[in-house]
Amino acid sequence: MDTSQHTLNTLFEQLGLPSDAGAIDSFLENHTLEPETRLEQAGFWSAGQAQFIREALEEDSDWSEIVDQLDTLLRG
Repeated sequence: MDTSQHTLNTLFEQLGLPSDAGAIDSFLENHTLEPETRLEQAGFWSAGQAQFIREALEEDSDWSEIVDQLDTLLRG
């Protein structure tokens, strides 16, 4: 069982995205979500990324808290 603390950096790594602070800031500046769009339905995810996000939320996995944080940041 993975008991490590998940951060935005590790989430971006898990999603196969650049995970340094500048890359994350750039991603957040260039991607937004409409209020009616679920995070995993955003058009900028690959099928695998969307599946990971959906499963993290549905299973209330140890990733769900940081996935929720990403959702909030993309709506900000």
